[in-house]
Amino acid sequence: MQVNNITDALSVSPQITPQDVARIRDAGFRAIICNRPDGEGADQPNFEEIETAAKAAGIEAHYLPVTSGLVQDSDAEAFGQALLELPGPVLAYCRTGTRSATLWSLTEADRRPVSEILAATKAAGFDMAGVARRIVNGGKTPTISGDATFDIVIVGGGAGGIAVAASLKSRKPDLDIALIDPTDVHYYQPGWTMVGAGIFEPAETAKTMGSLIPRGVHWIKSAVAAFEPADNAVILDGCRVVKYDRLVVCPGLKLDWSAIEGLEETLGRNGVTSNYRYDLAPYTWELVQGLKDGRALFTQPPMPIKCAGAPQKALYLSADHWFRNGALGNIDIHFCNAGGVLFGVKDYVPALQSYMDKYGASLDFFHNLVAVDGPARKATFEVKKPESAPERVTLEFDMIHVCPPQTAPDFIRVSPLADAAGWVDVDQATLRHQSHDNIWSLGDVMNAPNAKTAAAARKQAPVVAENIVADIEGRAAVAQYDGYGSCPLTVERGKIVLAEFGYGGVMKPSFPKFVVDGTRPSRLAWLLKERILPPIYWKAMLRGHEWMARPEKIAPKAEEPA
Repeated sequence: MQVNNITDALSVSPQITPQDVARIRDAGFRAIICNRPDGEGADQPNFEEIETAAKAAGIEAHYLPVTSGLVQDSDAEAFGQALLELPGPVLAYCRTGTRSATLWSLTEADRRPVSEILAATKAAGFDMAGVARRIVNGGKTPTISGDATFDIVIVGGGAGGIAVAASLKSRKPDLDIALIDPTDVHYYQPGWTMVGAGIFEPAETAKTMGSLIPRGVHWIKSAVAAFEPADNAVILDGCRVVKYDRLVVCPGLKLDWSAIEGLEETLGRNGVTSNYRYDLAPYTWELVQGLKDGRALFTQPPMPIKCAGAPQKALYLSADHWFRNGALGNIDIHFCNAGGVLFGVKDYVPALQSYMDKYGASLDFFHNLVAVDGPARKATFEVKKPESAPERVTLEFDMIHVCPPQTAPDFIRVSPLADAAGWVDVDQATLRHQSHDNIWSLGDVMNAPNAKTAAAARKQAPVVAENIVADIEGRAAVAQYDGYGSCPLTVERGKIVLAEFGYGGVMKPSFPKFVVDGTRPSRLAWLLKERILPPIYWKAMLRGHEWMARPEKIAPKAEEPA
């Protein structure tokens, strides 16, 4: 736990855990302020967990969530009021500490000289020069000039961001590239399904961000506040400005845990779990091992979500464990899907349905989870069947695996880059922005109608890299993305239905049918998922080695007759 002292009354820190709270008390703090909204990160404990630990330690905890990059004057006023009312000294935290430091700086703008604010925050490790510009500019950050300028700026250090940085460097090593991401840890999220089944250890799915960013790429460890495409500028937390010639946007998506009433308060206990969070996937396996009889619910929200097969993968692997230990006959399994089909590509449905039948799982279509009462072990669903009046249904459970609703991050949805639904608006073939010619996007955040999977990002990164290089050289786009996505559906331990498809649900198998028939469960596909794909991800995709991912070329247009 890193504590940065700003004044005798206030210190700030990056995200804390419940286990840190006793040490915070022992360090002399009497109150904690949380400035980070619940559900912002994949490995983030929610405020309820922190508050429970604070009460046990005898200190106060206050929730003042501020969306990354959207620090308002009203937020600063509320922060200042909290500092007056809470017993001190106070520790405030967010993802990195920058938001908390920004709030303090704005709170003190009318009380201290700007030079004193900058000195105090600099000594604590935060550059608030951008906040000073905002203060003297009447609350708006000027973007005509920047704190730094790069040939290419990449927003997001997930699978898409690091892969496209590596692909660009492999093509043009002299490019001056910056990658913006505030997180210290990069996760191999496809592995969390396997963690939830006791096959992978959590540590196998995580590496430090610094170990993965390609050599020669500048890492700006900050969150993005806003985009100003008219000025080719990105505004960071702390109001610093980064300028670019070309921009790549790939920050992933937001898991909206708060959209389900009562869910945040009970995650990680009362039988409520999710493989969509790093620290909860082990709890899934704990619940699966401990359940001998009762009811297990597995939920899937409305699309779009990342890896559309993940909710039922959790079901299959859990049911397979119960099948192998003889408990399956005592467990009532329900797949509660907000949609109306088992899987969006019909060619794979027969094999998946056979496993649902094998495990005796009830398919509750058009069931969207809207509330969870953890202590009572009850889940409430809104049921909207075609040509029927909506109704609410409550099911009791002994275990529930929740897939949360998912949206574009807040700073994307409110930006000039977003379409009406909040996703980055791109041409689905070239992945270039529809309105801004020097901006591209890939991964889960853009609006192309493809499956949101790591396999999709693996194919998209070379397309974006090829087209950016072509643009630098004054040429038109040369590569196109065909919508490829892959979903290895783990139907039992040792077998996978390898779904591979492109735009429109067209099957796009990577191997001949006699090697892997994707419509049938395969041991070879399991070997691919367990043993081959992780090293391909870490050692090929994130290093610019485009094995089986070379981009499809755009055919030149035929010349028109004279």
